[in-house]
Amino acid sequence: MASRITSGARLCVRASIDRLVCNLSRNRHHNAVTAGVETAAVRRGSDRLLQCYQKQLNRIRSDHQRNHCRRYTTLQDTDTDSLTSIDPYRLLDDDLRDIYTNITRELELNTNQDELRTIATYYFDGQGKALRPMVAILMAHAINYHMNNNGLDKKQKEVAMIAEMIHSASLIHDDVIDQSDFRRGKPSVNALWSHKKVAMAGDYILAVTSMMIARLNHNDVTITLSQIITDLVQGEFMQLGSKETENERFAHYLTKTYRKTASLIANSVKAEAMLAGADDQLVDVSFEYGRNIGLAFQLVDDLLDFVSSKDAMGKPTAADLKLGLATAPVLFACEKYPELNAMIMRRFQEPGDAERAFELVHKSQGLEQTRFLAKKHCLEATRLAGKIAESPYQKSLLVVPDLIVNRMK
Repeated sequence: MASRITSGARLCVRASIDRLVCNLSRNRHHNAVTAGVETAAVRRGSDRLLQCYQKQLNRIRSDHQRNHCRRYTTLQDTDTDSLTSIDPYRLLDDDLRDIYTNITRELELNTNQDELRTIATYYFDGQGKALRPMVAILMAHAINYHMNNNGLDKKQKEVAMIAEMIHSASLIHDDVIDQSDFRRGKPSVNALWSHKKVAMAGDYILAVTSMMIARLNHNDVTITLSQIITDLVQGEFMQLGSKETENERFAHYLTKTYRKTASLIANSVKAEAMLAGADDQLVDVSFEYGRNIGLAFQLVDDLLDFVSSKDAMGKPTAADLKLGLATAPVLFACEKYPELNAMIMRRFQEPGDAERAFELVHKSQGLEQTRFLAKKHCLEATRLAGKIAESPYQKSLLVVPDLIVNRMK
């Protein structure tokens, strides 16, 4: 354990989080958030917002924890050399190969409307990252191995399909709400069909997933997967609003991020563990792993919106500012540039607001602080994966956080 704890660790109220930040401090020179080293300004500038952040995450966590206390052990140093050659997608090639074909078949079998089929299956062309089904199937295999189960159950594979279908339905609805013209390197559904038809196609995908969830015939899994849709809708509503004070804004952003992104991954892997017959503690480990992966993924996504290119992302960059959204880089930048507060309240609607905010984010420590936060979640996910019995799938769970934090699209 490091002899000195960073100022950010003072805000972590759980012993497990304290250990996490201590480890991050100890390895600071090996895991710098920029090309140099993590600066004191990054840590000092984060303190007030991270305090609010920690309280909000604890509130989210408490909704899913059992009444009994659990004590986590610190993950021992991982042999990183043994993980560098692991490719989760290659490991799951057989499981993932037909997932989009199977999804398309489900959508085509449940309607005789040709145009509805075309719109509903438009994003299931295999061009996405397939992160959600990949993580879900990885967790299913890892828990099955931990439980001495034989292979991947058909229902577990269907949970991975359901996760990807809910995600794609949310993208279709996003395209209508945001009036997007470009996604995954091609015209969006919103650019090709009317808003009414696109919205109904998104509803149709959710309807088919509801039938698939019912076929699982598992009450606890049904409740868990239904929670994803409930969270998604609430997250979309939250994204339409804002808060006046900085701390309220950060809490609002984090809750929205959990509901829109992290809940899907967290509850999908939780459902996989339930189907494997895992006990409450292992189910909670699965949920917490997915929650941390989901939050880290969205933090990196919000970061890439400021630093990546349209060609790399497959969609326009700086899109959040143009939509009036203040994400983590902007909220962190407010610490150094308070003029951003007024822009946030008017949702960057005045001429020059988006361009000025973009400039200030790059001049501040906002991008570094966002990556720092994402790395904290990735390190926590790695620690949680260490509680699952060692197997090729468990080792892949250790690799996923690195893929998340280092992705470029």
